[in-house]
Amino acid sequence: MATKPGIPKGTRDFSPVEMAKRNYIFDTIRSVYAVYGFQQIETPSMENLSTLMGKYGEEGDKLLFKILNSGNFLSGVTAEEWGGDNMNRLAARLCEKGLRYDLTVPFARYVVQHRDELTMPFKRYQIQPVWRADRPQKGRYREFYQCDADVVGSDSLLNEVELMQIVDTVFTKFGIRVCIKLNNRKILTGIAEMIGAADKIVDITVAIDKLDKIGLDNVNAELAAAGICEEAVTRLQPIIRLSGTNKEKLAVMKEVLAESETGLKGIVECEFVLDTLEALGLHNEMEMDLTLARGLNYYTGCIFEVKALDVEIGSITGGGRYDNLTGIFGMPGVSGVGISFGADRIFDVLNQLDLYPKETVTGTELLFVNFGPAEASWCLPVMAKARQAGVRCEIYPDSAKMKKQMSYANAKAVPFVAIVGENEMNEGKITLKNMVTGEQALLTPEEMINIIKK
Repeated sequence: MATKPGIPKGTRDFSPVEMAKRNYIFDTIRSVYAVYGFQQIETPSMENLSTLMGKYGEEGDKLLFKILNSGNFLSGVTAEEWGGDNMNRLAARLCEKGLRYDLTVPFARYVVQHRDELTMPFKRYQIQPVWRADRPQKGRYREFYQCDADVVGSDSLLNEVELMQIVDTVFTKFGIRVCIKLNNRKILTGIAEMIGAADKIVDITVAIDKLDKIGLDNVNAELAAAGICEEAVTRLQPIIRLSGTNKEKLAVMKEVLAESETGLKGIVECEFVLDTLEALGLHNEMEMDLTLARGLNYYTGCIFEVKALDVEIGSITGGGRYDNLTGIFGMPGVSGVGISFGADRIFDVLNQLDLYPKETVTGTELLFVNFGPAEASWCLPVMAKARQAGVRCEIYPDSAKMKKQMSYANAKAVPFVAIVGENEMNEGKITLKNMVTGEQALLTPEEMINIIKK
Protein backbone atom coordinates (compact mmCIF):
# COMPACT_ATOMS: atom_id res chain seq x y z
CA MET A 1 0.00 0.00 0.00
CA ALA A 2 1.38 3.41 -0.99
CA THR A 3 2.36 5.78 1.82
CA LYS A 4 -0.14 8.57 2.29
CA PRO A 5 1.43 11.88 1.21
CA GLY A 6 1.84 14.72 3.67
CA ILE A 7 3.10 18.27 3.97
CA PRO A 8 6.05 19.75 5.92
CA LYS A 9 5.50 20.60 9.58
CA GLY A 10 4.53 24.19 10.08
CA THR A 11 2.60 24.42 6.80
CA ARG A 12 -1.10 23.95 6.06
CA ASP A 13 -3.56 23.10 3.30
CA PHE A 14 -6.65 25.30 3.04
CA SER A 15 -10.04 24.02 1.94
CA PRO A 16 -12.46 26.09 -0.19
CA VAL A 17 -14.28 27.26 2.97
CA GLU A 18 -10.98 28.16 4.62
CA MET A 19 -9.87 30.04 1.51
CA ALA A 20 -13.12 32.00 1.55
CA LYS A 21 -12.31 33.00 5.13
CA ARG A 22 -8.72 33.92 4.25
CA ASN A 23 -9.90 36.03 1.32
CA TYR A 24 -12.24 37.83 3.69
CA ILE A 25 -9.19 38.70 5.82
CA PHE A 26 -7.09 39.80 2.84
CA ASP A 27 -9.93 41.79 1.24
CA THR A 28 -10.75 43.58 4.51
CA ILE A 29 -7.13 44.59 5.11
CA ARG A 30 -6.64 45.51 1.44
CA SER A 31 -9.71 47.76 1.47
CA VAL A 32 -8.52 49.65 4.57
CA TYR A 33 -5.02 50.10 3.14
CA ALA A 34 -6.52 51.49 -0.06
CA VAL A 35 -8.61 54.18 1.65
CA TYR A 36 -5.47 55.41 3.41
CA GLY A 37 -3.69 55.88 0.07
CA PHE A 38 -1.41 52.81 0.04
CA GLN A 39 -0.52 51.13 -3.27
CA GLN A 40 0.15 47.42 -3.77
CA ILE A 41 3.45 45.86 -4.89
CA GLU A 42 4.86 42.30 -4.94
CA THR A 43 8.42 41.00 -4.65
CA PRO A 44 9.87 37.53 -5.44
CA SER A 45 9.51 34.68 -2.94
CA MET A 46 13.29 34.25 -2.95
CA GLU A 47 15.90 36.95 -2.50
CA ASN A 48 19.66 36.90 -2.78
CA LEU A 49 20.89 35.59 0.56
CA SER A 50 23.18 38.63 0.83
CA THR A 51 20.00 40.76 0.87
CA LEU A 52 18.57 38.86 3.84
CA MET A 53 21.55 37.93 6.02
CA GLY A 54 22.48 40.32 8.83
CA LYS A 55 19.18 42.20 8.76
CA TYR A 56 17.34 40.27 11.51
CA GLY A 57 20.02 39.79 14.13
CA GLU A 58 21.81 36.57 14.94
CA GLU A 59 18.60 34.77 15.96
CA GLY A 60 16.80 35.87 12.82
CA ASP A 61 19.62 34.70 10.57
CA LYS A 62 19.27 31.21 12.04
CA LEU A 63 15.62 31.12 10.94
CA LEU A 64 16.28 31.86 7.26
CA PHE A 65 15.39 29.07 4.84
CA LYS A 66 18.38 28.84 2.49
CA ILE A 67 18.13 27.47 -1.07
CA LEU A 68 20.92 25.22 -2.33
CA ASN A 69 22.61 26.43 -5.51
CA SER A 70 21.54 24.71 -8.71
CA GLY A 71 23.69 21.96 -10.22
CA ASN A 72 26.78 20.82 -8.32
CA PHE A 73 26.34 22.97 -5.23
CA LEU A 74 29.44 21.39 -3.63
CA SER A 75 31.67 22.68 -6.40
CA GLY A 76 34.52 24.74 -4.98
CA VAL A 77 33.82 23.85 -1.34
CA THR A 78 37.01 22.70 0.37
CA ALA A 79 37.24 19.88 2.91
CA GLU A 80 38.31 22.47 5.49
CA GLU A 81 35.18 24.55 4.90
CA TRP A 82 32.95 21.46 4.95
CA GLY A 83 34.40 20.27 8.26
CA GLY A 84 34.58 23.71 9.88
CA ASP A 85 32.25 25.15 12.51
CA ASN A 86 31.38 28.40 10.68
CA MET A 87 27.98 27.38 9.31
CA ASN A 88 27.16 30.85 7.99
CA ARG A 89 30.29 30.89 5.84
CA LEU A 90 29.53 27.41 4.55
CA ALA A 91 25.90 28.37 3.83
CA ALA A 92 27.12 31.37 1.85
CA ARG A 93 29.15 29.02 -0.38
CA LEU A 94 26.34 26.49 -0.87
CA CYS A 95 23.40 28.90 -1.07
CA GLU A 96 23.14 32.15 -2.99
CA LYS A 97 19.41 32.59 -2.39
CA GLY A 98 16.95 32.30 0.48
CA LEU A 99 13.20 32.45 1.08
CA ARG A 100 12.15 35.82 2.43
CA TYR A 101 11.84 36.02 6.24
CA ASP A 102 9.50 39.00 6.12
CA LEU A 103 8.31 41.60 3.63
CA THR A 104 10.12 44.62 5.09
CA VAL A 105 13.69 43.84 4.04
CA PRO A 106 12.62 42.93 0.48
CA PHE A 107 10.66 46.19 0.44
CA ALA A 108 13.78 48.13 1.45
CA ARG A 109 15.66 46.40 -1.37
CA TYR A 110 12.80 47.32 -3.74
CA VAL A 111 12.96 50.99 -2.73
CA VAL A 112 16.71 51.18 -3.31
CA GLN A 113 16.53 49.29 -6.61
CA HIS A 114 13.65 51.41 -7.96
CA ARG A 115 14.52 54.72 -6.31
CA ASP A 116 14.35 56.69 -9.57
CA GLU A 117 10.81 55.48 -10.27
CA LEU A 118 9.24 56.27 -6.88
CA THR A 119 7.49 59.41 -5.66
CA MET A 120 8.38 60.13 -2.04
CA PRO A 121 6.88 59.64 0.46
CA PHE A 122 6.05 56.21 -0.96
CA LYS A 123 3.16 54.33 0.66
CA ARG A 124 3.04 50.65 -0.27
CA TYR A 125 1.19 47.58 0.90
CA GLN A 126 2.07 43.96 0.20
CA ILE A 127 0.18 40.73 0.93
CA GLN A 128 2.40 37.68 0.34
CA PRO A 129 3.73 34.57 2.13
CA VAL A 130 6.98 34.50 4.14
CA TRP A 131 9.00 31.60 5.54
CA ARG A 132 10.83 31.01 8.83
CA ALA A 133 12.71 27.88 9.91
CA ASP A 134 11.08 28.06 13.33
CA ARG A 135 9.85 25.30 15.63
CA PRO A 136 6.17 24.82 14.72
CA GLN A 137 3.67 25.29 17.54
CA LYS A 138 0.21 26.73 18.11
CA GLY A 139 -0.03 30.05 16.27
CA ARG A 140 3.51 29.74 14.88
CA TYR A 141 4.05 28.45 11.35
CA ARG A 142 6.98 28.00 8.99
CA GLU A 143 5.00 29.36 6.06
CA PHE A 144 2.56 32.17 6.69
CA TYR A 145 1.16 35.31 5.10
CA GLN A 146 1.96 38.86 6.10
CA CYS A 147 -0.08 41.89 5.13
CA ASP A 148 2.32 44.84 5.32
CA ALA A 149 1.93 48.58 4.94
CA ASP A 150 4.97 50.88 4.95
CA VAL A 151 5.71 54.55 4.39
CA VAL A 152 9.23 55.57 3.34
CA GLY A 153 10.64 59.03 2.72
CA SER A 154 8.99 60.81 5.65
CA ASP A 155 10.10 61.44 9.26
CA SER A 156 6.64 62.63 10.33
CA LEU A 157 5.05 60.91 13.33
CA LEU A 158 1.71 61.39 11.58
CA ASN A 159 2.64 58.20 9.74
CA GLU A 160 2.75 56.31 13.05
CA VAL A 161 -0.61 57.80 13.98
CA GLU A 162 -2.13 56.78 10.65
CA LEU A 163 -0.82 53.21 10.91
CA MET A 164 -2.38 52.86 14.37
CA GLN A 165 -5.68 54.11 12.92
CA ILE A 166 -5.40 51.41 10.24
CA VAL A 167 -4.81 48.74 12.92
CA ASP A 168 -7.79 49.98 14.92
CA THR A 169 -10.05 50.10 11.85
CA VAL A 170 -9.11 46.61 10.63
CA PHE A 171 -9.73 44.89 13.95
CA THR A 172 -12.94 46.84 14.49
CA LYS A 173 -14.17 45.55 11.11
CA PHE A 174 -13.19 42.00 12.14
CA GLY A 175 -14.96 42.37 15.50
CA ILE A 176 -11.79 41.35 17.38
CA ARG A 177 -11.08 43.18 20.64
CA VAL A 178 -7.39 44.01 20.82
CA CYS A 179 -4.83 45.92 22.85
CA ILE A 180 -2.40 47.96 20.75
CA LYS A 181 0.95 48.09 22.56
CA LEU A 182 3.42 50.92 21.96
CA ASN A 183 7.05 51.47 22.92
CA ASN A 184 10.10 53.16 21.41
CA ARG A 185 13.57 51.78 20.73
CA LYS A 186 15.03 55.14 21.81
CA ILE A 187 13.49 54.59 25.24
CA LEU A 188 15.03 51.11 25.35
CA THR A 189 18.39 52.60 24.37
CA GLY A 190 18.00 55.15 27.17
CA ILE A 191 17.22 52.36 29.65
CA ALA A 192 20.34 50.47 28.58
CA GLU A 193 22.38 53.65 29.14
CA MET A 194 20.73 54.25 32.52
CA ILE A 195 21.58 50.79 33.87
CA GLY A 196 25.14 51.06 32.58
CA ALA A 197 24.79 48.51 29.79
CA ALA A 198 24.60 50.62 26.64
CA ASP A 199 26.75 48.14 24.75
CA LYS A 200 24.25 45.36 25.54
CA ILE A 201 21.17 46.99 23.98
CA VAL A 202 20.61 44.10 21.54
CA ASP A 203 20.89 41.46 24.30
CA ILE A 204 18.52 43.46 26.52
CA THR A 205 15.86 43.92 23.84
CA VAL A 206 16.02 40.27 22.72
CA ALA A 207 15.60 39.10 26.34
CA ILE A 208 12.81 41.39 27.55
CA ASP A 209 10.88 40.85 24.31
CA LYS A 210 10.38 37.26 25.57
CA LEU A 211 8.82 38.32 28.88
CA ASP A 212 5.30 37.13 27.97
CA LYS A 213 6.64 33.80 26.69
CA ILE A 214 9.21 32.75 29.31
CA GLY A 215 8.48 34.86 32.41
CA LEU A 216 10.55 37.34 34.42
CA ASP A 217 12.90 34.83 36.08
CA ASN A 218 13.93 33.33 32.76
CA VAL A 219 14.37 36.81 31.24
CA ASN A 220 16.69 37.74 34.12
CA ALA A 221 18.62 34.49 33.64
CA GLU A 222 19.00 35.26 29.94
CA LEU A 223 20.22 38.77 30.72
CA ALA A 224 22.82 37.37 33.11
CA ALA A 225 23.90 34.79 30.54
CA ALA A 226 24.44 37.63 28.04
CA GLY A 227 27.02 39.15 30.38
CA ILE A 228 24.85 41.87 31.93
CA CYS A 229 25.96 42.39 35.51
CA GLU A 230 23.70 41.70 38.48
CA GLU A 231 23.50 45.38 39.42
CA ALA A 232 22.29 46.32 35.95
CA VAL A 233 19.69 43.54 35.98
CA THR A 234 18.49 44.73 39.41
CA ARG A 235 18.17 48.33 38.19
CA LEU A 236 16.11 47.07 35.24
CA GLN A 237 13.45 45.35 37.40
CA PRO A 238 11.33 48.40 38.40
CA ILE A 239 11.13 49.43 34.73
CA ILE A 240 10.02 45.99 33.56
CA ARG A 241 7.37 45.89 36.32
CA LEU A 242 6.21 49.51 35.85
CA SER A 243 2.39 49.84 35.87
CA GLY A 244 -0.20 52.64 35.70
CA THR A 245 -1.77 54.71 32.95
CA ASN A 246 0.15 55.64 29.83
CA LYS A 247 0.69 59.19 31.16
CA GLU A 248 1.87 57.87 34.54
CA LYS A 249 4.36 55.49 32.94
CA LEU A 250 5.76 58.23 30.70
CA ALA A 251 6.01 60.64 33.65
CA VAL A 252 8.06 58.08 35.62
CA MET A 253 10.29 57.37 32.63
CA LYS A 254 10.97 61.09 32.15
CA GLU A 255 12.55 61.10 35.59
CA VAL A 256 14.36 57.78 35.09
CA LEU A 257 15.81 58.88 31.75
CA ALA A 258 16.46 62.52 32.67
CA GLU A 259 20.13 62.14 31.75
CA SER A 260 19.51 60.33 28.44
CA GLU A 261 18.91 62.62 25.46
CA THR A 262 18.01 59.62 23.29
CA GLY A 263 15.60 58.19 25.86
CA LEU A 264 13.82 61.53 26.32
CA LYS A 265 13.40 61.87 22.56
CA GLY A 266 11.69 58.47 22.53
CA ILE A 267 9.31 59.62 25.26
CA VAL A 268 8.39 62.77 23.27
CA GLU A 269 7.65 60.63 20.21
CA CYS A 270 5.40 58.27 22.17
CA GLU A 271 3.58 61.20 23.80
CA PHE A 272 2.81 62.70 20.39
CA VAL A 273 1.42 59.42 19.04
CA LEU A 274 -0.66 58.67 22.15
CA ASP A 275 -2.01 62.22 22.54
CA THR A 276 -2.95 62.50 18.86
CA LEU A 277 -4.73 59.14 18.87
CA GLU A 278 -6.54 60.00 22.10
CA ALA A 279 -7.90 63.14 20.44
CA LEU A 280 -8.98 61.16 17.37
CA GLY A 281 -10.64 58.43 19.45
CA LEU A 282 -9.92 54.74 18.83
CA HIS A 283 -12.22 51.77 19.34
CA ASN A 284 -9.44 49.72 20.91
CA GLU A 285 -7.09 50.26 23.85
CA MET A 286 -3.61 51.76 23.41
CA GLU A 287 -1.07 50.71 26.05
CA MET A 288 2.42 52.02 26.68
CA ASP A 289 4.39 48.80 27.27
CA LEU A 290 8.02 49.28 28.29
CA THR A 291 8.73 45.54 27.96
CA LEU A 292 7.84 45.60 24.27
CA ALA A 293 11.10 45.34 22.36
CA ARG A 294 10.41 43.78 18.94
CA GLY A 295 13.66 41.79 18.73
CA LEU A 296 14.58 42.83 15.17
CA ASN A 297 17.66 45.04 15.07
CA TYR A 298 16.48 47.46 12.39
CA TYR A 299 13.82 49.29 14.46
CA THR A 300 14.96 52.74 15.59
CA GLY A 301 11.85 54.59 16.83
CA CYS A 302 8.26 53.76 17.78
CA ILE A 303 7.44 50.05 17.85
CA PHE A 304 4.00 48.45 17.92
CA GLU A 305 2.44 45.10 18.73
CA VAL A 306 -1.20 43.97 18.84
CA LYS A 307 -2.59 41.35 21.21
CA ALA A 308 -6.05 39.75 20.94
CA LEU A 309 -7.91 40.11 24.25
CA ASP A 310 -10.25 37.12 24.00
CA VAL A 311 -7.88 34.43 22.65
CA GLU A 312 -4.60 33.03 23.98
CA ILE A 313 -2.25 33.57 21.05
CA GLY A 314 0.92 35.54 20.27
CA SER A 315 0.94 38.98 18.69
CA ILE A 316 -1.30 39.28 15.64
CA THR A 317 0.17 42.52 14.29
CA GLY A 318 3.49 44.28 14.78
CA GLY A 319 5.79 46.89 13.32
CA GLY A 320 7.74 50.06 13.89
CA ARG A 321 10.08 52.71 12.50
CA TYR A 322 13.30 51.61 10.84
CA ASP A 323 15.21 54.74 9.77
CA ASN A 324 18.44 52.96 8.85
CA LEU A 325 17.19 49.99 6.85
CA THR A 326 17.67 51.32 3.30
CA GLY A 327 21.13 52.54 4.31
CA ILE A 328 22.19 48.90 4.44
CA PHE A 329 21.57 48.80 0.69
CA GLY A 330 23.50 51.98 -0.06
CA MET A 331 20.67 54.51 0.28
CA PRO A 332 21.13 56.34 3.61
CA GLY A 333 18.86 59.01 5.01
CA VAL A 334 15.51 57.44 4.03
CA SER A 335 13.17 57.04 6.99
CA GLY A 336 10.57 54.30 7.03
CA VAL A 337 7.78 53.02 9.26
CA GLY A 338 5.49 50.05 8.78
CA ILE A 339 3.11 47.47 10.22
CA SER A 340 2.47 43.83 9.42
CA PHE A 341 -0.78 41.93 10.03
CA GLY A 342 -0.25 38.23 10.76
CA ALA A 343 -3.00 36.83 8.54
CA ASP A 344 -2.60 33.24 9.74
CA ARG A 345 -2.98 34.15 13.40
CA ILE A 346 -5.92 36.42 12.59
CA PHE A 347 -7.45 33.45 10.74
CA ASP A 348 -7.13 31.34 13.90
CA VAL A 349 -8.58 34.08 16.13
CA LEU A 350 -11.61 34.61 13.86
CA ASN A 351 -12.16 30.84 13.83
CA GLN A 352 -11.98 30.51 17.60
CA LEU A 353 -14.34 33.44 18.16
CA ASP A 354 -16.62 32.46 15.23
CA LEU A 355 -16.59 36.00 13.85
CA TYR A 356 -16.78 35.34 10.11
CA PRO A 357 -19.85 36.94 8.49
CA LYS A 358 -22.04 34.18 7.06
CA GLU A 359 -21.95 35.59 3.53
CA THR A 360 -18.14 35.39 3.39
CA VAL A 361 -18.12 31.58 3.60
CA THR A 362 -21.10 30.98 1.32
CA GLY A 363 -20.01 29.44 -1.98
CA THR A 364 -22.62 28.44 -4.55
CA GLU A 365 -25.97 30.05 -3.77
CA LEU A 366 -28.07 28.23 -6.39
CA LEU A 367 -27.75 24.76 -7.92
CA PHE A 368 -29.70 23.81 -11.04
CA VAL A 369 -30.74 20.16 -11.05
CA ASN A 370 -29.89 18.36 -14.32
CA PHE A 371 -32.67 16.03 -15.59
CA GLY A 372 -31.17 15.62 -19.07
CA PRO A 373 -30.01 17.45 -22.23
CA ALA A 374 -33.30 19.26 -22.92
CA GLU A 375 -33.73 20.49 -19.35
CA ALA A 376 -30.06 21.49 -19.09
CA SER A 377 -30.28 23.49 -22.33
CA TRP A 378 -33.34 25.31 -20.99
CA CYS A 379 -31.55 26.11 -17.70
CA LEU A 380 -28.33 27.47 -19.21
CA PRO A 381 -29.66 30.90 -20.35
CA VAL A 382 -31.53 31.28 -17.04
CA MET A 383 -28.31 30.51 -15.17
CA ALA A 384 -26.44 33.05 -17.31
CA LYS A 385 -29.02 35.71 -16.38
CA ALA A 386 -28.67 34.81 -12.68
CA ARG A 387 -24.90 35.10 -12.85
CA GLN A 388 -25.19 38.50 -14.54
CA ALA A 389 -27.29 39.56 -11.54
CA GLY A 390 -24.49 38.46 -9.21
CA VAL A 391 -25.95 35.14 -8.06
CA ARG A 392 -23.29 32.45 -7.57
CA CYS A 393 -24.76 29.42 -9.32
CA GLU A 394 -23.90 26.18 -11.09
CA ILE A 395 -25.61 23.27 -12.82
CA TYR A 396 -24.94 19.67 -11.88
CA PRO A 397 -22.91 18.45 -14.88
CA ASP A 398 -24.46 14.98 -15.16
CA SER A 399 -28.10 13.87 -15.36
CA ALA A 400 -27.68 11.75 -12.22
CA LYS A 401 -30.37 10.60 -9.82
CA MET A 402 -32.15 13.37 -7.93
CA LYS A 403 -30.93 12.00 -4.58
CA LYS A 404 -27.30 12.25 -5.66
CA GLN A 405 -27.73 15.83 -6.89
CA MET A 406 -29.48 16.91 -3.69
CA SER A 407 -26.74 15.26 -1.63
CA TYR A 408 -24.22 17.30 -3.61
CA ALA A 409 -26.14 20.48 -2.74
CA ASN A 410 -26.25 19.55 0.95
CA ALA A 411 -22.53 18.69 1.05
CA LYS A 412 -21.68 22.12 -0.38
CA ALA A 413 -24.25 23.89 1.85
CA VAL A 414 -26.01 25.35 -1.20
CA PRO A 415 -29.03 27.28 0.16
CA PHE A 416 -31.25 27.08 -2.97
CA VAL A 417 -31.88 24.44 -5.64
CA ALA A 418 -33.62 25.14 -8.97
CA ILE A 419 -35.71 22.22 -10.28
CA VAL A 420 -36.77 22.36 -13.94
CA GLY A 421 -38.71 19.48 -15.51
CA GLU A 422 -41.14 19.23 -18.41
CA ASN A 423 -43.96 21.06 -16.58
CA GLU A 424 -41.70 23.94 -15.54
CA MET A 425 -40.36 24.36 -19.10
CA ASN A 426 -43.90 24.46 -20.51
CA GLU A 427 -44.82 27.25 -18.08
CA GLY A 428 -41.49 29.09 -18.42
CA LYS A 429 -40.98 28.87 -14.66
CA ILE A 430 -38.71 27.23 -12.08
CA THR A 431 -39.42 25.33 -8.89
CA LEU A 432 -37.14 26.91 -6.31
CA LYS A 433 -36.42 24.85 -3.20
CA ASN A 434 -35.10 26.47 -0.05
CA MET A 435 -32.68 23.87 1.31
CA VAL A 436 -32.81 25.33 4.83
CA THR A 437 -36.59 25.45 5.33
CA GLY A 438 -37.61 22.82 2.73
CA GLU A 439 -40.16 25.21 1.21
CA GLN A 440 -40.76 25.18 -2.57
CA ALA A 441 -42.29 27.77 -4.89
CA LEU A 442 -42.98 27.98 -8.63
CA LEU A 443 -41.40 31.22 -9.85
CA THR A 444 -40.37 33.10 -12.96
CA PRO A 445 -36.59 33.44 -13.46
CA GLU A 446 -36.81 37.10 -12.40
CA GLU A 447 -38.73 36.27 -9.22
CA MET A 448 -36.24 33.53 -8.36
CA ILE A 449 -33.26 35.86 -8.81
CA ASN A 450 -34.88 38.54 -6.63
CA ILE A 451 -35.54 36.06 -3.81
CA ILE A 452 -31.96 34.79 -3.81
CA LYS A 453 -30.55 38.32 -3.98
CA LYS A 454 -32.55 39.24 -0.88
